[in-house]
Amino acid sequence: MRNSNVFFKDVLGEIKKIEKIPEQGCTSEVSMIVTGDGTYILKSAFKEKYREWLKLEAEVLESLYFQRPIPVPRFYGFTEEEHASHLLMSFEEGITLTAALRNAGTNQEKRRLIRSFGLFIFQLHNQEPVFKTDSDWLETQLKRARKYAESGQADGSLELLEQLIANKPEHVKQTMIHGDCTTDNVLVVDGEVRIFIDVAGMTLGDPRYDEALAIRKFRHNPELVSAFYEGYTRHRVTDDEFRYFEKGLYEFF
Repeated sequence: MRNSNVFFKDVLGEIKKIEKIPEQGCTSEVSMIVTGDGTYILKSAFKEKYREWLKLEAEVLESLYFQRPIPVPRFYGFTEEEHASHLLMSFEEGITLTAALRNAGTNQEKRRLIRSFGLFIFQLHNQEPVFKTDSDWLETQLKRARKYAESGQADGSLELLEQLIANKPEHVKQTMIHGDCTTDNVLVVDGEVRIFIDVAGMTLGDPRYDEALAIRKFRHNPELVSAFYEGYTRHRVTDDEFRYFEKGLYEFF
């Protein structure tokens, strides 16, 4: 933390308070930094896999800094040391959708939240592509999955990976995707999902991956699934597609 503060001192200025945010620290150490000029989020990663993801997140945020067609935190800086990487971004008001659903007092409130989640993802998938690529997203992910599996950095096995390679779903047109679109990775503001966070995987890719991860926590609740698809109207993931992406590919990431 001390070294990262030195790196970002031109941005941060005088620091008044540093507070760790444990609920957002699965792959990195996340802290809120309060200064005389504003509030920031500092993410620090130490393992090779997570440092790679943090660098990707920094590249996504930096590329969106001036365009801002997609609601994400504002990029302020990224630096790498021998054993750690650090990303500085804006602090955004709001709570995760996971927390908002936990705090919801009624099923009606939960339905409103889930419907807004579906609409938010729908808008991303219909967004004019911000990034350009000639590569096939699924092929790229399967190659990354092999690297993680062979180096012991994934829950998924090589046997599962071979099954995924042999049984790829029918190709669909790539769209802008979040790449880790769970209820933990969007923020709710004033009762609606409005901001994406943890955007290391944001790219052109298979929208069914976002869709499968989005509904994973309420997949067996027909009322909430129905609410999601009131907002997300472009496609309804099949059981086979859900298993391929959420029960299969996601095991490596």
